[in-house]
Amino acid sequence: MSVKQRVMAIQQALAAKGFSPGNIDGVWGRRTDTAVKAFQRANNLQPDGVVGPVTSAALFGQAPAVDPLDDVAIIWFQEARRLLGVREDTSPGSNPVLLQWADDAGIPYKSDDIAWCGLFVAHCISSTLNTEPLPGNPLSAQSWRRFGAPCTVRPGAVMVFWREKPTSWKGHVGFYAGEDDVAYHILGGNQSDKVSVARVRKDRILPDGIRWPATVPLSNAGPVKVAATGGLSRYEA
Repeated sequence: MSVKQRVMAIQQALAAKGFSPGNIDGVWGRRTDTAVKAFQRANNLQPDGVVGPVTSAALFGQAPAVDPLDDVAIIWFQEARRLLGVREDTSPGSNPVLLQWADDAGIPYKSDDIAWCGLFVAHCISSTLNTEPLPGNPLSAQSWRRFGAPCTVRPGAVMVFWREKPTSWKGHVGFYAGEDDVAYHILGGNQSDKVSVARVRKDRILPDGIRWPATVPLSNAGPVKVAATGGLSRYEA
């Protein structure tokens, strides 16, 4: 079952129980989030909008087993996966999709010539977790070291790296999507001018550079081993 199909199943289950998620379209929008929270309150569950094992059991009668990378509870990560392939406009213009992300999140951003890895992470978080605070300057990759709370590696974790050299103010931010012996596999924006999965050396992770949303219970997942395919990412901008 794809992520879209899982979201549709959640929407259908909510609607059947009298909690309207809006269109049953497999897109996790604000109405679906609101419906999940209303269902959780009605069932004396923590109203966090996350369909984890306990909420899944209440909705479906049991918590379905899923691949940790496909877990709909890390809905911000699933939004990131949905956007794979989105590119910046390398002409003098800008991709209006990126500009809309900024408008929706209330982030001043005028051109996709400006590094947008932080914008991508901000969009994925703010569009799916509407009560989660963003860092003060989300366009700055290293500001994400103050996001949420520290954690260990697991699917969906925000990962912050140095760029150019360890002492530089420059950085890169994306989401953990697995690892091999040498590199983390990072789902992020502005990687070869697009949303993609890139291999980033593990020794580039910054102190306090692995973060989890403060409003979401920490998942039980751990590291995910994947094949080391493709070269290493050396410059993300």
